[in-house]
Amino acid sequence: MTATVGPSAPGTVTPALESVGGADDEVKRLVHRRLLELDPEGDALLDGALSSRVGEILREVAPLLPAARFERLLRDLVDEIGGFGPLEPLLADPSVSEVMVNGGGAVYVERDGTLEQDAVEVDAATAVRLVERVVAPLGLRLDRSSPMVEARLADGSRLHAVIPPLAPDGPSVTIRRFRVRPVPLEAFDPGPAAAFLRWSVRAGWNLLVAGGTSAGKTTLLNALSAAIDGAERVVTIEETAELRLQLPHVVRLEARPANAEGVGAVDVRDLVRTALRMRPDRVVVGEVRGGEALDMLQALNTGHDGSMSTVHASAPVDALRRLEVLASLAAVALPLPALRAQIHSSVDAVVFVSRGRGARRIESISEVRARGARVETVPLFERDREGVLRERNRPKRHARRSSVDGWEDACER
Repeated sequence: MTATVGPSAPGTVTPALESVGGADDEVKRLVHRRLLELDPEGDALLDGALSSRVGEILREVAPLLPAARFERLLRDLVDEIGGFGPLEPLLADPSVSEVMVNGGGAVYVERDGTLEQDAVEVDAATAVRLVERVVAPLGLRLDRSSPMVEARLADGSRLHAVIPPLAPDGPSVTIRRFRVRPVPLEAFDPGPAAAFLRWSVRAGWNLLVAGGTSAGKTTLLNALSAAIDGAERVVTIEETAELRLQLPHVVRLEARPANAEGVGAVDVRDLVRTALRMRPDRVVVGEVRGGEALDMLQALNTGHDGSMSTVHASAPVDALRRLEVLASLAAVALPLPALRAQIHSSVDAVVFVSRGRGARRIESISEVRARGARVETVPLFERDREGVLRERNRPKRHARRSSVDGWEDACER
């Protein structure tokens, strides 16, 4: 028995692929080739008709496939052509927050806060092909001359890939999922600390969220934004857009890396300066990693009360030390005492978050205070040995906005 490939290839025949013993890989190869012949411009990917188009071709190539096998092949083909192939089921799983493809083919996922190896395996060629499909429309590339790339997926998730020679064991791909549903403050701590954070946001305190990688810093910023008055204009600045503030008046700015020719880059520091010309009530910088720290400090100290940012750090006081180092990268000859005075007047509190098994949580909320020429953090809320976030000290700073009562008055009410 034979099956004709299609009208575009008259006289061409293929083995009886509809038989149970036919190779699925060969069927997929023929479907890929047929789709390319019929749709060289990729219109099926644009008009939402990919599944029906692939289904028609699959029935034409292998008309006698059993229903179960047909559905499985159709799903695999749609995932390969328009999605992330074998990774697509993982990216569709709401419990998966991160997907990591190692060079040897192993795939690890973070599911409900726990890291585990998945049964799926992705070979090197497939991993590179999936990444190229994402970055090519963005004017980026992944090859030996440009072996590292970072991009944002359509749903806001962040993709990072490294290939040889930088990754000697093979391609390494990390996809950090974008959380569709907002997480409330109570998910970090259901106690009085959440009430204090809401007050601090309304009072116009400038907050710095610190913690390690994937500790929940961006998620906490999203949660804090729920306490912002909807009438305020908020400008967000990020290297890769991840924030989804639940507010009506938000302007989102995203840095742009250089293109394949090495030109056209717009960094976070450029965007911070641009944001100040956009009449913001608050400025939210997704993360400071370089000289933009100095521009951010100046923005916080020039009337944009209630602004927020994040920084990688291992402790609250380390977050302030890291700000000093990052601000020094701005190539401005600012004496250290003046820089520390700027930090003290700009940042009101440091919220430190960490990642435990199955949950992200607030470890401490510390007020920024000055002691002589030094800047220190004093814990207002801190976890005890039982893991309870308890109030340790009362804040000395007042509300930056006169329309908001102080924390003491808020507690009495």
